[in-house]
Amino acid sequence: KEERIVVLETENAALHLKLAEYQGLAGRSTNEVLQLYAAHGRQQKLQRSSVVTQVHRAIKKRLKQDLKSLRSFALELSKEFRRQSKTCLYQVLAAVQGIQLQNEAMQMFQIKAFDLEQSLQEVTERYEKEKQKRRALHNSLVELRGNIRVHCRIRPLLPFDDAAGHLSSQDRQRNFSEKVAYAADDETVLVKCSRPGHASINKTFQFERVYNDSESQDAVFADVAPLLTSLLDGYNVCIMAYGQTGSGKTYTMLGPQLEGNFTFSVEDESELGIIPRATQEVFRLISEKPPGSYWVEVSVVEVYNNEIFDLLAKDSYGKVFSIKRDVVTTREGKSDVPLLTHETVENASEFLHLVNKGLQLRVRHPTLVHAHSSRSHLVVTLTITTVVFGDSFGTSWEDEQTSQRLNKEVSCTFPQKMRDNKSSSSSGASSPVQLEATEKMKQVKTRLQLVDLAGSECVGMSGVTGAALRETSFINRSLSALADVLGAIAEQRSHVPYRNSKLTHLLQDSVGGDAKLLVMLCISPGPKYLTESMQSLGFGTRARQVQRGQVKKRNFPGQSKAK
Repeated sequence: KEERIVVLETENAALHLKLAEYQGLAGRSTNEVLQLYAAHGRQQKLQRSSVVTQVHRAIKKRLKQDLKSLRSFALELSKEFRRQSKTCLYQVLAAVQGIQLQNEAMQMFQIKAFDLEQSLQEVTERYEKEKQKRRALHNSLVELRGNIRVHCRIRPLLPFDDAAGHLSSQDRQRNFSEKVAYAADDETVLVKCSRPGHASINKTFQFERVYNDSESQDAVFADVAPLLTSLLDGYNVCIMAYGQTGSGKTYTMLGPQLEGNFTFSVEDESELGIIPRATQEVFRLISEKPPGSYWVEVSVVEVYNNEIFDLLAKDSYGKVFSIKRDVVTTREGKSDVPLLTHETVENASEFLHLVNKGLQLRVRHPTLVHAHSSRSHLVVTLTITTVVFGDSFGTSWEDEQTSQRLNKEVSCTFPQKMRDNKSSSSSGASSPVQLEATEKMKQVKTRLQLVDLAGSECVGMSGVTGAALRETSFINRSLSALADVLGAIAEQRSHVPYRNSKLTHLLQDSVGGDAKLLVMLCISPGPKYLTESMQSLGFGTRARQVQRGQVKKRNFPGQSKAK
Protein backbone atom coordinates (compact mmCIF):
# COMPACT_ATOMS: atom_id res chain seq x y z
CA LYS A 1 0.00 0.00 0.00
CA GLU A 2 2.73 2.40 0.88
CA GLU A 3 4.52 1.54 -2.33
CA ARG A 4 1.23 2.01 -4.13
CA ILE A 5 0.77 5.35 -2.48
CA VAL A 6 4.25 6.41 -3.53
CA VAL A 7 3.58 5.33 -7.10
CA LEU A 8 0.35 7.20 -7.17
CA GLU A 9 1.92 10.33 -5.73
CA THR A 10 4.61 10.09 -8.36
CA GLU A 11 1.99 9.81 -11.07
CA ASN A 12 0.06 12.67 -9.51
CA ALA A 13 3.15 14.86 -9.57
CA ALA A 14 3.78 13.94 -13.20
CA LEU A 15 0.18 14.79 -14.01
CA HIS A 16 0.53 18.16 -12.24
CA LEU A 17 3.56 18.88 -14.36
CA LYS A 18 1.67 18.05 -17.53
CA LEU A 19 -1.31 20.13 -16.34
CA ALA A 20 0.96 23.08 -15.73
CA GLU A 21 2.51 22.58 -19.16
CA TYR A 22 -0.87 22.38 -20.80
CA GLN A 23 -2.09 25.47 -18.90
CA GLY A 24 0.89 27.35 -20.16
CA LEU A 25 0.09 26.27 -23.74
CA ALA A 26 -3.54 27.30 -23.27
CA GLY A 27 -2.49 30.73 -21.96
CA ARG A 28 -0.21 31.25 -24.95
CA SER A 29 -3.05 30.14 -27.30
CA THR A 30 -5.46 32.56 -25.64
CA ASN A 31 -3.03 35.43 -26.07
CA GLU A 32 -2.56 34.51 -29.69
CA VAL A 33 -6.35 34.40 -30.17
CA LEU A 34 -6.69 37.79 -28.50
CA GLN A 35 -3.99 39.18 -30.66
CA LEU A 36 -5.70 37.77 -33.71
CA TYR A 37 -9.02 39.32 -32.62
CA ALA A 38 -7.33 42.64 -32.02
CA ALA A 39 -5.61 42.50 -35.37
CA HIS A 40 -8.96 41.62 -37.04
CA GLY A 41 -10.66 44.51 -35.23
CA ARG A 42 -7.95 46.92 -36.33
CA GLN A 43 -8.32 45.67 -39.87
CA GLN A 44 -12.16 46.14 -39.83
CA LYS A 45 -11.76 49.59 -38.31
CA LEU A 46 -9.33 50.55 -41.03
CA GLN A 47 -11.73 49.28 -43.69
CA ARG A 48 -14.66 51.07 -42.08
CA SER A 49 -12.82 54.34 -41.77
CA SER A 50 -11.97 54.25 -45.45
CA VAL A 51 -15.66 53.72 -46.45
CA VAL A 52 -16.79 56.53 -44.15
CA THR A 53 -14.19 58.76 -45.63
CA GLN A 54 -15.42 58.00 -49.13
CA VAL A 55 -19.06 58.57 -48.11
CA HIS A 56 -18.12 61.75 -46.33
CA ARG A 57 -16.31 62.98 -49.39
CA ALA A 58 -19.32 62.17 -51.59
CA ILE A 59 -21.74 63.88 -49.17
CA LYS A 60 -19.52 66.89 -48.88
CA LYS A 61 -19.29 67.16 -52.62
CA ARG A 62 -23.11 66.86 -52.98
CA LEU A 63 -23.72 69.42 -50.24
CA LYS A 64 -21.44 71.88 -51.97
CA GLN A 65 -23.43 71.42 -55.17
CA ASP A 66 -26.75 71.78 -53.33
CA LEU A 67 -25.59 74.88 -51.46
CA LYS A 68 -24.45 76.42 -54.70
CA SER A 69 -27.80 75.77 -56.41
CA LEU A 70 -29.71 76.90 -53.29
CA ARG A 71 -27.71 80.12 -53.15
CA SER A 72 -28.53 80.88 -56.79
CA PHE A 73 -32.25 80.05 -56.19
CA ALA A 74 -32.31 82.30 -53.11
CA LEU A 75 -30.82 85.13 -55.10
CA GLU A 76 -33.43 84.70 -57.82
CA LEU A 77 -36.23 84.44 -55.20
CA SER A 78 -35.02 87.59 -53.48
CA LYS A 79 -34.95 89.46 -56.77
CA GLU A 80 -38.51 88.22 -57.60
CA PHE A 81 -39.74 89.14 -54.12
CA ARG A 82 -38.31 92.66 -54.41
CA ARG A 83 -39.92 93.03 -57.81
CA GLN A 84 -43.33 91.77 -56.64
CA SER A 85 -43.16 93.84 -53.45
CA LYS A 86 -42.58 96.95 -55.53
CA THR A 87 -45.54 96.01 -57.76
CA CYS A 88 -47.79 95.35 -54.73
CA LEU A 89 -46.67 98.59 -53.15
CA TYR A 90 -47.65 100.49 -56.28
CA GLN A 91 -51.03 98.65 -56.30
CA VAL A 92 -51.63 99.41 -52.61
CA LEU A 93 -50.84 103.06 -53.15
CA ALA A 94 -53.19 103.16 -56.12
CA ALA A 95 -55.91 101.37 -54.09
CA VAL A 96 -55.46 103.79 -51.18
CA GLN A 97 -55.79 106.73 -53.55
CA GLY A 98 -58.89 105.14 -55.10
CA ILE A 99 -60.42 104.51 -51.66
CA GLN A 100 -59.74 108.10 -50.68
CA LEU A 101 -61.47 109.28 -53.83
CA GLN A 102 -64.38 106.88 -53.19
CA ASN A 103 -64.65 108.07 -49.59
CA GLU A 104 -64.82 111.64 -50.75
CA ALA A 105 -67.45 110.69 -53.33
CA MET A 106 -69.31 108.63 -50.68
CA GLN A 107 -69.34 111.59 -48.32
CA MET A 108 -70.73 113.76 -51.08
CA PHE A 109 -73.35 111.12 -51.88
CA GLN A 110 -74.24 110.78 -48.20
CA ILE A 111 -74.71 114.52 -47.94
CA LYS A 112 -76.88 114.46 -51.07
CA ALA A 113 -78.79 111.40 -49.80
CA PHE A 114 -79.41 113.09 -46.45
CA ASP A 115 -80.69 116.19 -48.23
CA LEU A 116 -82.86 114.01 -50.47
CA GLU A 117 -84.20 112.07 -47.48
CA GLN A 118 -85.14 115.28 -45.75
CA SER A 119 -86.75 116.55 -48.93
CA LEU A 120 -88.52 113.22 -49.41
CA GLN A 121 -89.74 113.25 -45.82
CA GLU A 122 -91.07 116.78 -46.24
CA VAL A 123 -92.71 115.87 -49.55
CA THR A 124 -94.14 112.68 -48.01
CA GLU A 125 -95.58 114.59 -45.08
CA ARG A 126 -97.06 117.15 -47.43
CA TYR A 127 -98.37 114.35 -49.63
CA GLU A 128 -99.99 112.58 -46.68
CA LYS A 129 -101.57 115.83 -45.52
CA GLU A 130 -102.84 116.61 -49.00
CA LYS A 131 -104.01 113.02 -49.35
CA GLN A 132 -105.96 113.24 -46.10
CA LYS A 133 -107.44 116.55 -47.20
CA ARG A 134 -108.34 115.09 -50.58
CA ARG A 135 -109.88 112.03 -48.93
CA ALA A 136 -111.84 114.22 -46.52
CA LEU A 137 -113.05 116.40 -49.40
CA HIS A 138 -113.86 113.28 -51.40
CA ASN A 139 -115.84 111.85 -48.49
CA SER A 140 -117.66 115.16 -48.15
CA LEU A 141 -118.41 115.06 -51.85
CA VAL A 142 -119.62 111.48 -51.48
CA GLU A 143 -121.84 112.60 -48.61
CA LEU A 144 -123.32 115.44 -50.66
CA ARG A 145 -123.86 113.37 -53.80
CA GLY A 146 -125.05 110.33 -51.89
CA ASN A 147 -122.59 108.18 -53.78
CA ILE A 148 -121.93 104.63 -52.76
CA ARG A 149 -118.56 104.05 -51.14
CA VAL A 150 -116.76 101.16 -52.79
CA HIS A 151 -113.76 99.41 -51.26
CA CYS A 152 -111.94 96.54 -52.96
CA ARG A 153 -110.10 93.70 -51.24
CA ILE A 154 -107.79 91.32 -53.12
CA ARG A 155 -107.39 88.02 -51.34
CA PRO A 156 -104.14 85.99 -51.40
CA LEU A 157 -103.58 83.14 -53.82
CA LEU A 158 -104.87 79.84 -52.44
CA PRO A 159 -104.09 76.22 -53.40
CA PHE A 160 -107.39 75.75 -55.24
CA ASP A 161 -106.60 78.70 -57.55
CA ASP A 162 -104.73 76.49 -60.04
CA ALA A 163 -106.28 75.83 -63.45
CA ALA A 164 -108.14 72.73 -64.54
CA GLY A 165 -106.97 69.37 -63.22
CA HIS A 166 -105.60 68.12 -66.57
CA LEU A 167 -102.70 70.58 -66.51
CA SER A 168 -99.22 69.34 -65.69
CA SER A 169 -97.63 70.10 -62.35
CA GLN A 170 -95.33 72.70 -63.94
CA ASP A 171 -98.26 74.51 -65.57
CA ARG A 172 -100.21 74.32 -62.34
CA GLN A 173 -97.26 75.77 -60.41
CA ARG A 174 -96.88 78.57 -62.97
CA ASN A 175 -100.58 79.44 -62.81
CA PHE A 176 -100.44 79.41 -59.03
CA SER A 177 -97.53 81.84 -58.94
CA GLU A 178 -99.06 84.28 -61.43
CA LYS A 179 -101.36 87.11 -60.44
CA VAL A 180 -103.51 89.13 -62.78
CA ALA A 181 -105.01 91.50 -60.19
CA TYR A 182 -102.79 93.78 -58.11
CA ALA A 183 -103.21 96.69 -55.75
CA ALA A 184 -101.21 99.38 -57.57
CA ASP A 185 -101.73 101.67 -54.58
CA ASP A 186 -104.32 102.10 -51.83
CA GLU A 187 -106.89 103.46 -54.32
CA THR A 188 -106.10 101.65 -57.60
CA VAL A 189 -106.55 98.08 -58.84
CA LEU A 190 -104.41 96.98 -61.80
CA VAL A 191 -105.65 94.01 -63.86
CA LYS A 192 -103.59 92.31 -66.56
CA CYS A 193 -105.93 91.19 -69.34
CA SER A 194 -104.42 88.85 -71.92
CA ARG A 195 -105.75 86.50 -74.55
CA PRO A 196 -103.86 83.89 -76.60
CA GLY A 197 -102.37 85.57 -79.64
CA HIS A 198 -103.06 89.10 -78.38
CA ALA A 199 -100.93 91.63 -76.56
CA SER A 200 -101.47 92.03 -72.82
CA ILE A 201 -103.62 95.00 -71.79
CA ASN A 202 -103.50 96.59 -68.35
CA LYS A 203 -106.77 97.98 -66.98
CA THR A 204 -107.07 100.14 -63.88
CA PHE A 205 -110.03 100.66 -61.57
CA GLN A 206 -110.30 103.45 -59.02
CA PHE A 207 -112.05 103.00 -55.66
CA GLU A 208 -112.18 104.80 -52.32
CA ARG A 209 -109.85 102.17 -50.80
CA VAL A 210 -107.99 99.14 -52.14
CA TYR A 211 -106.55 96.43 -49.87
CA ASN A 212 -103.74 94.18 -51.10
CA ASP A 213 -103.47 90.50 -50.21
CA SER A 214 -101.26 91.16 -47.16
CA GLU A 215 -103.48 93.65 -45.33
CA SER A 216 -105.16 92.38 -42.19
CA GLN A 217 -108.73 92.43 -40.92
CA ASP A 218 -107.73 95.32 -38.65
CA ALA A 219 -106.79 97.47 -41.64
CA VAL A 220 -110.10 96.68 -43.36
CA PHE A 221 -112.19 97.56 -40.33
CA ALA A 222 -110.21 100.75 -39.64
CA ASP A 223 -111.77 102.27 -42.78
CA VAL A 224 -115.23 100.96 -41.91
CA ALA A 225 -115.35 102.13 -38.28
CA PRO A 226 -116.03 105.84 -39.01
CA LEU A 227 -119.35 104.89 -40.61
CA LEU A 228 -120.55 103.36 -37.34
CA THR A 229 -120.40 106.69 -35.57
CA SER A 230 -123.13 107.86 -37.95
CA LEU A 231 -125.51 105.28 -36.44
CA LEU A 232 -125.74 107.18 -33.17
CA ASP A 233 -125.96 110.44 -35.10
CA GLY A 234 -129.23 109.34 -36.71
CA TYR A 235 -128.12 107.80 -40.03
CA ASN A 236 -128.79 104.34 -41.41
CA VAL A 237 -125.68 102.41 -42.51
CA CYS A 238 -125.36 99.41 -44.81
CA ILE A 239 -122.18 97.40 -45.47
CA MET A 240 -122.33 94.64 -48.05
CA ALA A 241 -119.72 92.27 -49.45
CA TYR A 242 -119.91 91.54 -53.20
CA GLY A 243 -117.87 89.13 -55.29
CA GLN A 244 -117.65 85.71 -56.84
CA THR A 245 -117.71 82.43 -54.95
CA GLY A 246 -114.51 81.85 -53.01
CA SER A 247 -113.28 85.45 -53.18
CA GLY A 248 -113.29 86.00 -49.40
CA LYS A 249 -116.63 87.71 -48.74
CA THR A 250 -117.63 85.63 -45.72
CA TYR A 251 -114.11 85.82 -44.30
CA THR A 252 -114.18 89.61 -44.67
CA MET A 253 -117.64 89.96 -43.11
CA LEU A 254 -117.47 87.27 -40.41
CA GLY A 255 -113.94 85.90 -40.13
CA PRO A 256 -112.58 82.33 -40.25
CA GLN A 257 -115.26 79.66 -40.02
CA LEU A 258 -115.19 76.57 -37.85
CA GLU A 259 -115.28 73.23 -39.60
CA GLY A 260 -118.58 71.35 -39.51
CA ASN A 261 -121.10 73.94 -38.26
CA PHE A 262 -119.99 76.91 -40.43
CA THR A 263 -120.04 79.34 -37.49
CA PHE A 264 -117.23 81.82 -37.04
CA SER A 265 -114.63 81.64 -34.31
CA VAL A 266 -114.29 84.44 -31.75
CA GLU A 267 -111.10 83.11 -30.10
CA ASP A 268 -108.62 84.95 -32.34
CA GLU A 269 -109.78 88.57 -32.25
CA SER A 270 -107.26 89.62 -34.92
CA GLU A 271 -109.11 87.42 -37.46
CA LEU A 272 -112.63 88.68 -36.70
CA GLY A 273 -114.53 90.13 -39.64
CA ILE A 274 -116.57 93.29 -40.07
CA ILE A 275 -119.80 92.00 -38.48
CA PRO A 276 -118.41 91.06 -35.02
CA ARG A 277 -116.06 94.06 -34.98
CA ALA A 278 -118.86 96.45 -35.97
CA THR A 279 -121.03 95.11 -33.16
CA GLN A 280 -118.26 95.55 -30.61
CA GLU A 281 -117.68 99.10 -31.84
CA VAL A 282 -121.42 99.94 -31.68
CA PHE A 283 -121.69 98.74 -28.08
CA ARG A 284 -118.49 100.63 -27.22
CA LEU A 285 -120.03 103.83 -28.59
CA ILE A 286 -123.28 103.16 -26.75
CA SER A 287 -121.37 102.64 -23.47
CA GLU A 288 -120.14 106.24 -23.76
CA LYS A 289 -123.72 107.54 -23.86
CA PRO A 290 -126.11 108.03 -20.91
CA PRO A 291 -127.39 104.66 -19.64
CA GLY A 292 -130.86 103.68 -20.79
CA SER A 293 -130.90 106.04 -23.77
CA TYR A 294 -130.16 103.29 -26.29
CA TRP A 295 -131.10 99.68 -26.83
CA VAL A 296 -130.22 97.31 -29.63
CA GLU A 297 -132.22 94.66 -31.46
CA VAL A 298 -130.87 92.14 -33.94
CA SER A 299 -132.48 90.18 -36.77
CA VAL A 300 -130.86 87.61 -39.06
CA VAL A 301 -132.43 86.66 -42.39
CA GLU A 302 -131.25 84.88 -45.50
CA VAL A 303 -132.51 85.23 -49.05
CA TYR A 304 -132.50 81.72 -50.49
CA ASN A 305 -133.96 80.91 -53.91
CA ASN A 306 -135.64 84.35 -53.95
CA GLU A 307 -137.38 83.64 -50.63
CA ILE A 308 -136.74 85.35 -47.30
CA PHE A 309 -136.14 83.11 -44.26
CA ASP A 310 -136.06 84.27 -40.65
CA LEU A 311 -133.11 82.51 -38.98
CA LEU A 312 -133.97 83.56 -35.40
CA ALA A 313 -137.55 82.28 -35.27
CA LYS A 314 -138.35 79.95 -32.36
CA ASP A 315 -140.80 77.10 -32.04
CA SER A 316 -143.01 76.44 -29.02
CA TYR A 317 -140.07 74.77 -27.26
CA GLY A 318 -137.80 77.78 -27.73
CA LYS A 319 -135.64 76.07 -30.37
CA VAL A 320 -134.38 78.27 -33.19
CA PHE A 321 -135.51 77.25 -36.68
CA SER A 322 -135.81 78.81 -40.11
CA ILE A 323 -139.21 80.09 -41.25
CA LYS A 324 -140.24 81.80 -44.46
CA ARG A 325 -141.20 85.48 -44.28
CA ASP A 326 -142.33 88.00 -46.85
CA VAL A 327 -141.23 91.55 -47.57
CA VAL A 328 -143.77 94.32 -48.12
CA THR A 329 -143.68 98.03 -48.86
CA THR A 330 -145.23 100.28 -46.22
CA ARG A 331 -147.35 103.37 -46.85
CA GLU A 332 -144.26 105.49 -46.40
CA GLY A 333 -142.56 103.59 -49.25
CA LYS A 334 -140.21 101.68 -46.95
CA SER A 335 -139.54 97.96 -47.09
CA ASP A 336 -140.61 95.88 -44.09
CA VAL A 337 -140.71 92.20 -43.13
CA PRO A 338 -143.84 91.49 -41.05
CA LEU A 339 -143.47 89.09 -38.11
CA LEU A 340 -139.68 89.16 -38.40
CA THR A 341 -137.97 88.14 -35.16
CA HIS A 342 -136.07 90.93 -33.41
CA GLU A 343 -134.00 89.85 -30.42
CA THR A 344 -132.89 92.46 -27.90
CA VAL A 345 -129.20 92.21 -27.05
CA GLU A 346 -127.30 94.04 -24.35
CA ASN A 347 -123.71 93.36 -25.40
CA ALA A 348 -121.62 92.04 -28.25
CA SER A 349 -121.42 88.52 -26.80
CA GLU A 350 -125.21 88.09 -26.94
CA PHE A 351 -125.21 89.35 -30.50
CA LEU A 352 -122.46 86.96 -31.62
CA HIS A 353 -124.27 84.08 -29.94
CA LEU A 354 -127.47 84.84 -31.87
CA VAL A 355 -125.66 85.30 -35.17
CA ASN A 356 -123.88 81.98 -34.74
CA LYS A 357 -127.24 80.31 -34.13
CA GLY A 358 -128.56 81.81 -37.35
CA LEU A 359 -125.43 80.82 -39.30
CA GLN A 360 -125.98 77.18 -38.38
CA LEU A 361 -129.23 77.34 -40.39
CA ARG A 362 -127.70 79.08 -43.40
CA VAL A 363 -127.78 77.05 -46.60
CA ARG A 364 -124.40 75.90 -47.93
CA HIS A 365 -123.40 73.52 -50.69
CA PRO A 366 -119.92 72.45 -51.87
CA THR A 367 -118.90 73.28 -55.45
CA LEU A 368 -115.78 72.77 -57.52
CA VAL A 369 -114.82 76.38 -56.80
CA HIS A 370 -115.47 76.51 -53.03
CA ALA A 371 -115.99 73.62 -50.59
CA HIS A 372 -118.21 75.74 -48.25
CA SER A 373 -120.03 77.91 -50.78
CA SER A 374 -122.86 80.00 -49.31
CA ARG A 375 -126.05 79.42 -51.32
CA SER A 376 -127.96 82.36 -49.85
CA HIS A 377 -127.60 86.07 -49.12
CA LEU A 378 -127.16 86.77 -45.40
CA VAL A 379 -128.55 90.02 -43.97
CA VAL A 380 -127.79 90.83 -40.32
CA THR A 381 -129.61 93.94 -39.10
CA LEU A 382 -128.92 95.87 -35.90
CA THR A 383 -131.75 98.24 -35.02
CA ILE A 384 -130.67 100.91 -32.53
CA THR A 385 -133.49 102.72 -30.77
CA THR A 386 -132.44 106.05 -29.33
CA VAL A 387 -134.50 107.87 -26.71
CA VAL A 388 -134.19 111.62 -27.36
CA PHE A 389 -135.82 114.68 -25.92
CA GLY A 390 -136.92 117.58 -28.05
CA ASP A 391 -136.92 117.75 -31.82
CA SER A 392 -133.27 116.91 -32.51
CA PHE A 393 -130.17 115.28 -31.15
CA GLY A 394 -128.50 118.59 -30.31
CA THR A 395 -129.51 119.44 -26.72
CA SER A 396 -128.03 121.75 -24.14
CA TRP A 397 -126.27 120.58 -21.02
CA GLU A 398 -129.36 121.14 -18.87
CA ASP A 399 -131.51 119.21 -21.34
CA GLU A 400 -129.00 116.39 -21.30
CA GLN A 401 -129.08 116.24 -17.51
CA THR A 402 -132.89 116.20 -17.63
CA SER A 403 -132.83 113.44 -20.22
CA GLN A 404 -130.48 111.38 -18.05
CA ARG A 405 -132.81 111.78 -15.07
CA LEU A 406 -135.86 110.76 -17.12
CA ASN A 407 -133.89 107.91 -18.68
CA LYS A 408 -133.21 106.57 -15.19
CA GLU A 409 -136.95 106.57 -14.53
CA VAL A 410 -137.87 104.72 -17.72
CA SER A 411 -134.63 102.87 -18.52
CA CYS A 412 -136.19 99.52 -17.74
CA THR A 413 -139.47 100.18 -19.57
CA PHE A 414 -138.55 100.04 -23.26
CA PRO A 415 -135.89 97.29 -23.18
CA GLN A 416 -138.01 95.10 -20.95
CA LYS A 417 -140.95 95.59 -23.27
CA MET A 418 -138.83 94.60 -26.26
CA ARG A 419 -137.48 91.55 -24.44
CA ASP A 420 -140.96 90.42 -23.52
CA ASN A 421 -142.14 90.74 -27.12
CA LYS A 422 -139.56 89.33 -29.59
CA SER A 423 -141.53 90.15 -32.73
CA SER A 424 -141.44 93.49 -34.52
CA SER A 425 -144.95 94.48 -33.40
CA SER A 426 -146.02 94.71 -29.75
CA SER A 427 -149.03 95.88 -27.81
CA GLY A 428 -149.98 96.44 -24.21
CA ALA A 429 -150.82 99.12 -21.67
CA SER A 430 -148.14 101.58 -20.60
CA SER A 431 -147.46 102.49 -17.02
CA PRO A 432 -148.23 106.03 -15.79
CA VAL A 433 -144.50 106.81 -15.62
CA GLN A 434 -144.11 105.69 -19.23
CA LEU A 435 -147.15 107.75 -20.37
CA GLU A 436 -145.79 110.84 -18.66
CA ALA A 437 -142.26 110.28 -20.03
CA THR A 438 -143.30 109.62 -23.62
CA GLU A 439 -145.05 112.97 -23.70
CA LYS A 440 -141.60 114.61 -23.86
CA MET A 441 -139.43 111.97 -25.49
CA LYS A 442 -139.09 110.53 -28.96
CA GLN A 443 -137.62 107.33 -30.26
CA VAL A 444 -135.32 107.44 -33.27
CA LYS A 445 -134.60 104.10 -34.89
CA THR A 446 -131.45 103.67 -36.97
CA ARG A 447 -130.38 100.49 -38.69
CA LEU A 448 -127.04 98.90 -39.43
CA GLN A 449 -127.42 96.30 -42.16
CA LEU A 450 -124.49 93.93 -42.65
CA VAL A 451 -124.89 91.92 -45.84
CA ASP A 452 -122.86 88.89 -46.93
CA LEU A 453 -124.05 88.33 -50.49
CA ALA A 454 -123.86 84.91 -52.08
CA GLY A 455 -121.13 84.66 -54.67
CA SER A 456 -121.76 84.94 -58.37
CA GLU A 457 -120.43 81.91 -60.22
CA CYS A 458 -120.05 80.37 -63.63
CA VAL A 459 -121.99 77.11 -63.92
CA GLY A 460 -119.35 75.54 -66.12
CA MET A 461 -116.63 76.26 -63.59
CA SER A 462 -118.54 75.40 -60.42
CA GLY A 463 -119.86 72.10 -61.85
CA VAL A 464 -123.20 72.30 -60.02
CA THR A 465 -126.22 70.25 -61.07
CA GLY A 466 -129.73 69.63 -59.86
CA ALA A 467 -130.81 71.67 -56.83
CA ALA A 468 -127.45 73.43 -56.67
CA LEU A 469 -127.89 74.54 -60.27
CA ARG A 470 -131.26 76.04 -59.37
CA GLU A 471 -129.64 77.83 -56.41
CA THR A 472 -126.97 79.25 -58.71
CA SER A 473 -129.66 80.52 -61.09
CA PHE A 474 -131.46 82.37 -58.29
CA ILE A 475 -128.18 83.80 -56.94
CA ASN A 476 -127.11 85.16 -60.31
CA ARG A 477 -130.58 86.55 -61.01
CA SER A 478 -130.72 88.37 -57.67
CA LEU A 479 -127.25 89.86 -58.20
CA SER A 480 -128.28 90.89 -61.69
CA ALA A 481 -131.39 92.54 -60.22
CA LEU A 482 -129.12 94.43 -57.78
CA ALA A 483 -127.06 95.68 -60.72
CA ASP A 484 -130.26 96.71 -62.54
CA VAL A 485 -131.40 98.70 -59.51
CA LEU A 486 -128.09 100.54 -59.30
CA GLY A 487 -128.24 101.20 -63.04
CA ALA A 488 -131.75 102.62 -62.77
CA ILE A 489 -130.71 104.89 -59.90
CA ALA A 490 -127.60 106.02 -61.77
CA GLU A 491 -129.68 106.90 -64.84
CA GLN A 492 -132.31 108.53 -62.59
CA ARG A 493 -135.16 106.56 -64.09
CA SER A 494 -138.65 107.21 -62.84
CA HIS A 495 -139.09 103.54 -61.99
CA VAL A 496 -136.49 101.55 -60.05
CA PRO A 497 -137.15 97.77 -60.24
CA TYR A 498 -136.72 96.94 -56.55
CA ARG A 499 -139.38 94.23 -56.69
CA ASN A 500 -137.66 92.19 -59.38
CA SER A 501 -135.93 90.33 -56.57
CA LYS A 502 -136.60 89.75 -52.89
CA LEU A 503 -132.99 90.78 -52.22
CA THR A 504 -133.36 94.24 -53.77
CA HIS A 505 -136.81 94.64 -52.20
CA LEU A 506 -135.34 93.85 -48.77
CA LEU A 507 -132.40 96.25 -49.29
CA GLN A 508 -134.54 98.97 -50.89
CA ASP A 509 -134.03 101.46 -48.05
CA SER A 510 -130.26 100.93 -48.02
CA VAL A 511 -129.63 100.91 -51.76
CA GLY A 512 -132.20 103.57 -52.58
CA GLY A 513 -130.51 106.39 -50.70
CA ASP A 514 -131.80 106.24 -47.12
CA ALA A 515 -128.49 104.84 -45.78
CA LYS A 516 -124.78 105.35 -46.02
CA LEU A 517 -123.83 102.42 -48.21
CA LEU A 518 -120.42 100.77 -48.38
CA VAL A 519 -119.80 98.00 -50.92
CA MET A 520 -116.81 95.77 -50.16
CA LEU A 521 -115.69 94.18 -53.42
CA CYS A 522 -113.83 90.90 -52.96
CA ILE A 523 -111.86 89.56 -55.91
CA SER A 524 -109.48 86.67 -56.59
CA PRO A 525 -106.04 87.50 -58.03
CA GLY A 526 -105.58 84.28 -60.03
CA PRO A 527 -105.91 84.09 -63.84
CA LYS A 528 -108.51 81.34 -63.49
CA TYR A 529 -111.11 83.84 -62.20
CA LEU A 530 -110.21 86.79 -64.43
CA THR A 531 -113.69 87.02 -65.99
CA GLU A 532 -115.47 86.99 -62.61
CA SER A 533 -113.01 89.51 -61.15
CA MET A 534 -113.57 91.88 -64.07
CA GLN A 535 -117.34 91.53 -63.59
CA SER A 536 -117.02 92.40 -59.88
CA LEU A 537 -114.77 95.39 -60.61
CA GLY A 538 -117.22 96.60 -63.26
CA PHE A 539 -120.06 96.32 -60.74
CA GLY A 540 -118.07 98.39 -58.23
CA THR A 541 -117.25 101.02 -60.86
CA ARG A 542 -120.93 101.39 -61.76
CA ALA A 543 -121.87 101.55 -58.07
CA ARG A 544 -119.45 104.47 -57.53
CA GLN A 545 -121.19 106.45 -60.24
CA VAL A 546 -124.59 106.25 -58.55
CA GLN A 547 -125.74 109.63 -57.20
CA ARG A 548 -128.62 109.17 -54.78
CA GLY A 549 -128.73 112.65 -53.27
CA GLN A 550 -127.66 113.57 -49.75
CA VAL A 551 -128.41 110.89 -47.16
CA LYS A 552 -131.11 112.00 -44.77
CA LYS A 553 -130.84 111.99 -41.04
CA ARG A 554 -133.37 109.95 -39.07
CA ASN A 555 -135.15 112.45 -36.82
CA PHE A 556 -138.73 111.22 -36.96
CA PRO A 557 -140.41 109.97 -33.77
CA GLY A 558 -140.48 106.23 -33.50
CA GLN A 559 -143.60 106.27 -31.36
CA SER A 560 -146.45 108.76 -31.38
CA LYS A 561 -147.52 110.58 -28.27
CA ALA A 562 -149.62 108.48 -25.92
CA LYS A 563 -153.24 109.35 -25.83
